[in-house]
Amino acid sequence: MLVLFIGETMNYVESLEYLDGLGKFGIQLGMERIEGLLKELGNPEQQIKTVHVTGTNGKGSVASMITNILLAANLKVGKFTSPHLVKYNERIELNGKDISDEDFAMVMTATKVAADSIVKKGVCQQPTQFEILTAAAFLYFHLQQVDYAVIEVGMGGLWDSTNVITPVVSVITNVAMDHNERLGDSIERIAMQKAGIIKEKVPVVTAAEGNEALGPIVTFAMFREAPVYLYGKAFWGTEVESSMTGQKFTLHAGDFYASDYEIKLPGEHQIKNTCLAVVAAKLVSKQDDRINELALHVGVANTLWPGRLERISTEPDIIMDGAHNPNGAEALRKALDKYYPDQKVCFVFGMMGDKDMHGVIDILIKPGDVVYTVRADQGARAAEASDLAKLVGDNAIPMPDLKTAYHKALDEAGPQGVIVVCGSLYLVGEFKKMLAAEQMN
Repeated sequence: MLVLFIGETMNYVESLEYLDGLGKFGIQLGMERIEGLLKELGNPEQQIKTVHVTGTNGKGSVASMITNILLAANLKVGKFTSPHLVKYNERIELNGKDISDEDFAMVMTATKVAADSIVKKGVCQQPTQFEILTAAAFLYFHLQQVDYAVIEVGMGGLWDSTNVITPVVSVITNVAMDHNERLGDSIERIAMQKAGIIKEKVPVVTAAEGNEALGPIVTFAMFREAPVYLYGKAFWGTEVESSMTGQKFTLHAGDFYASDYEIKLPGEHQIKNTCLAVVAAKLVSKQDDRINELALHVGVANTLWPGRLERISTEPDIIMDGAHNPNGAEALRKALDKYYPDQKVCFVFGMMGDKDMHGVIDILIKPGDVVYTVRADQGARAAEASDLAKLVGDNAIPMPDLKTAYHKALDEAGPQGVIVVCGSLYLVGEFKKMLAAEQMN
């Protein structure tokens, strides 16, 4: 357990109450609060080596794979991701394990003290919940003296509170429409936000596609003299074998590198994500020879990523996936068509009302599917089950709650069918909690 001399400390429950109380400040893009907060804490983010990951989809998978490669090289590694599925602790990891309740309370207390201090001094307004979590993560990783911390952007990049670091390598997984109300109403504008993580002479790895997305990324990189490694040009992956249990593929990098990799993650998008992670780790290895070829293979082979094409049961197959934007919905639908071409698909479907519900439904749901709509969670942003059912059409039935929807889907699918719980990571989190409660009874 960490020990910080900060006077009276919050316990774990109090730290959660403090965080939940900050929820009312919402999402506020801008850097003055996080910069003031980190300065008050002694700028812990400047004392650690980092890898920075942004993108519309896939950033969590890529961050996990990079983390596991570094762990396979016997390094001490932190990882910061969002959102969590069940518990805040999931967002701050050390060596593949969630931060303990005691350490979480300790760094949250230190961060609260710093936040209270800068507000009192008039440095800035109250930092938001995400800014507090970001600062606490940086403080924890510094105190633990990690070799590297893999940092996933919360939203966008340019004005995201994680964008205070100068990483060893930057990763932009892809660019698609999401968070339009905050990041912009075009691919080009969103790409400009994501390109904001590019730093002076720091290499960039990306699988972004199309001139609208690549234009801003390449322009930012040229302006900052940052070399760009582009998927499909500098490196690419070709599938060898693929099933719901995992995949084998060949990673090519120009004419001088070709190697077979095996992963436990299904879906063709995960081949691309793995390639990004391996190339990013290879770039880190240019200045750290502890990261060898074996670590690359072992790291990605060890990676599991909960809540994304995660199969938790068979007969029937039960799959959980966030799929909260059209890009994510397309990846899920492709996987369903590939792995379950002849099986009946029953969806338990819930979304946030501020997401592109039409876009997701049009891509994800086919006329032969059965759809049980639910509220994704009890928060104000969740779309009503009845409203979602109207958008889906005749094959949708609104359900009063998640448990009813799930058991209805079990009956409907039968042992040969497939049940897909999707539409929001909040829904996936609620589903995990529900299953855990059912197992206890």
